[in-house]
Amino acid sequence: MTLCSAPVSLNSNAEGVVSVLFPFALPKQNHPEHSARRCMTAQLQPFAATLSGTQLQVRFRWLNQVGFVLAAILASSITGCSSIVLCMTGIPAIPAHRVPREFLARPRANMQELTMSRMRQTPPKVYQLGPNDVLGIYIENVLGQPDSAPPVHFSQDNSKPPSLGFPIPVREDGTLALPLVDPINVSGLTLTQAADAIRYAFTVKKRILPEGKDRILVTLQRPREYRVLVVREDAGSGGAAGAIGGAGTGAVGGAGGGLGLGNTRRGSGSTVSLPAYENDLLTALSKTGGLPGLDAKNEVLILRGNFGDAVERDLLIAKLKASQDPCECKMDLPPDAHIVKIPLRFQPEDFPKFKEEDIILQTGDIVFVQSREREIYYTSGAIRSGVQLLPRDIDIDILQAVALSGGNIAMGATGVQSIGGGGGGGGNSGGGGTSFGATPSRAIVLRKTCNGGEIPIKVDLRRALITPSERILIAPEDTIIVQYTFAEELYNAALRMIQFNFLFSGLSGKGV
Repeated sequence: MTLCSAPVSLNSNAEGVVSVLFPFALPKQNHPEHSARRCMTAQLQPFAATLSGTQLQVRFRWLNQVGFVLAAILASSITGCSSIVLCMTGIPAIPAHRVPREFLARPRANMQELTMSRMRQTPPKVYQLGPNDVLGIYIENVLGQPDSAPPVHFSQDNSKPPSLGFPIPVREDGTLALPLVDPINVSGLTLTQAADAIRYAFTVKKRILPEGKDRILVTLQRPREYRVLVVREDAGSGGAAGAIGGAGTGAVGGAGGGLGLGNTRRGSGSTVSLPAYENDLLTALSKTGGLPGLDAKNEVLILRGNFGDAVERDLLIAKLKASQDPCECKMDLPPDAHIVKIPLRFQPEDFPKFKEEDIILQTGDIVFVQSREREIYYTSGAIRSGVQLLPRDIDIDILQAVALSGGNIAMGATGVQSIGGGGGGGGNSGGGGTSFGATPSRAIVLRKTCNGGEIPIKVDLRRALITPSERILIAPEDTIIVQYTFAEELYNAALRMIQFNFLFSGLSGKGV
């Protein structure tokens, strides 16, 4: 859904919304900021009806009581609010239950895991020869004499059985170059079929050896290999906990959770040699640390093509981005024929349709595992300010996000003990872990739009406890601002004053 396009037609509702959300004068037509404000106004135009009317009207009828006005002024001065109206109404935002579905985060819990065998090729029942295979060949009176035993070759890692004969490589065109005969094509043949082809060339076609008395041995001395570059930006399957600071484990930060930006990406690259029929994506990943860790994206890229193809691709993307209107949503880039995306987890409606040949690697291919360093959200306000890494495979809603940042959901205690002197302290928690006063119940989620803008979403944390429509899921790059309502500010200010009076009275009584 495109939120804004040029030219933009402004209306009074959208103008009013922008004036309330961003209280500065609309620049004149020739002002350099005019186009940016028009884009912002058009972006919020679909929500003008939501944000106007009763949502943005401040009702001051109950402020006629002089005592309450004085209490409001006192509370705003204590809590540091710069505006009484802002304290009472909060940041103008769209209620969570009225946000269109396209701006809600897509659930991750119902994603389907890719079957691991789809990343592995199906090997043939019998090994088939190809270019760069090295065969051990013994042909009596041609390659070897009757009075000498055939040479024996042992593999260095003892992973293959010994082979007999002299080493003869299969050339790039799939043929064998043997003395006294023409090149013999063995590509796609088994060892038995290759021995028959050599026997035919020496006994029938050229008649160098007597038919029926030839001694020909053909063994596989070294199978062909494919050299592939694997570049990984993840820290491996056990590195996700290290990517998140504090006491958190796994993909979610704990009580001391916080993400140190710039320190999570630990890129590594290695060149691996994959034997024939093991040159697939699963083998390449298993030899370089296993499947991508929790700090990596849920997909693996296979990059093919040459330098010229990459230059043309970069030039195309640069031209598309340079010609894009800043008010429009970011356009989907055209698919690249030289890049294969293999998703590790996918939505059921987006079933991956790659073929088996797509995961078979050839010499020169690049396997790229990307970091998901941008899948973060920010917290501020009445909870601990910081950056948190979103879990890769599970959903986090607004209540869980506040709890992960050290915030309290609803009231932890009545506060009676604090009033009676049983544990002081301010904020959300008093001494000894006893909750003091009312906990903040207002949250504003600033969510990125497709064109780089933001929309504010208002969540009632108390209502979210019993209403699923208020419990929105957190999306990457969200900013969560937790605030006290005006009534909660007054309540907490009154409790502080009562606690101060109790304390002052107790000190005065001891001095009498």
